[in-house]
Amino acid sequence: MRYHDFDDLLKNKAAALPDHTALRYGEKCWTYRELYEAVCAKAEEYKASGRTCLGILADGSADCVISLFGAAKAGLQLVMLDANLPDAAYPMLLSYTDVDILQGDPDLCEELEPHLAGGVKDGAGKVLFFTSGTTSRSKAVELTQYSLCQSAWNGGSLLPLSEADTLLCLLPLGHVFGFVCGLMWGLFSGACVALGRGPRHYADDCRFYQPTAVSVVPLLLGFLLKAQALNPELKLILIGAGECPGPILRAAKATGARVSFGYGLTETSSGVALSLGDDPYAMTVCPDDTITLAEDGEILIKVPTCVMQGYYKMPDDTAVVLQDGVLSTGDLGRFDENGLLHITGRKKDILVLADGTKIYLPEYEQQLSQALGRSEIAVMLSNGRPVLVCEAQPADKADLAASRQAILKVLSPLMKTLPRGQQITAIIFTDQPLPRTATGKIKRYELGSITEV
Repeated sequence: MRYHDFDDLLKNKAAALPDHTALRYGEKCWTYRELYEAVCAKAEEYKASGRTCLGILADGSADCVISLFGAAKAGLQLVMLDANLPDAAYPMLLSYTDVDILQGDPDLCEELEPHLAGGVKDGAGKVLFFTSGTTSRSKAVELTQYSLCQSAWNGGSLLPLSEADTLLCLLPLGHVFGFVCGLMWGLFSGACVALGRGPRHYADDCRFYQPTAVSVVPLLLGFLLKAQALNPELKLILIGAGECPGPILRAAKATGARVSFGYGLTETSSGVALSLGDDPYAMTVCPDDTITLAEDGEILIKVPTCVMQGYYKMPDDTAVVLQDGVLSTGDLGRFDENGLLHITGRKKDILVLADGTKIYLPEYEQQLSQALGRSEIAVMLSNGRPVLVCEAQPADKADLAASRQAILKVLSPLMKTLPRGQQITAIIFTDQPLPRTATGKIKRYELGSITEV
């Protein structure tokens, strides 16, 4: 069954499964009826507040879930914020998205109070998720309650859960993969959603909740496998938000659980294709999606039910990637003889880190270049972390260690505004010119072969 919005979903589940456990957080449980009652009460609080746009510091707690559904029922625009961002990153995001009320850590909310904006006039039904880039003004992708509900149906129709399942939600709800595949997927199916108790409990949440399904990014899956944290009751592991190394996939399959790999984007309200067979890289396209390939192999997606409304307040940026309902993904792919989709690379200048977050390189490198006052720089991925590549100048060669420390010191203010995994902590000096095309763009595929001083 498809649902029109969050309230439609929760109200129907409360009627159909009133005494079935919907949510667990630590020792506390909510039935579907209790969850809907809590959401309705929270909605009345938000209506009485007179506010119009809720910024959610999405810590994955039960309070977070009840608040976001309550605010949605009350007609507020929702802005999903990563609770792990540096504090300095929030003021710009809040003003850009018109947030006039916050939910989350009370101390941080109080600190951010002076940065709240004036709210919105037409935010009902809108849910904003930020792209995980490192631009000076990250894009907010404007989704809707409708598109997120359809996404849960779209993926769930290929990979269904049942009322007997427990889905463990370990991923940040501030990212669309975590929101749809860690929360909405379970509620849509009438399953129990067990909310993870935070990073300190990653190694024991599986044993505590005994889930039958879990959604993870590759980095987290690698940690869980190394810690031998996966419980024997686990039947399904859904992996998404980044390329998963073969050894991790093989180790996951060795647990006896079914392993499925998903491909999707924030702009499509999460997944558009899932692997259903033995080959995790061969994916079936979700029923609402139509995928075609451009002449250069770029993946083009048409999905009227799930595609974004656009980048918030960025019509020009929206027009670049979304034309006549067709989204240009910047990813490259192919279809095999069975009509299954394979991702073969990326057309965009981006790095995808092991936790699924992305670095948009031209804009990131421009920020670095401006901070350093030098243009001959590039960023590449090394051991899963971004590394700065610099053409060595005479002063650099004289004392490489001192030059590295000087550069890191200059970059420190900028780095403090970024999540730790996206910060530059290592520098490679080379006495070769950085490889460039005839038009001056970095040949990123050649950076790995440069000679270090």
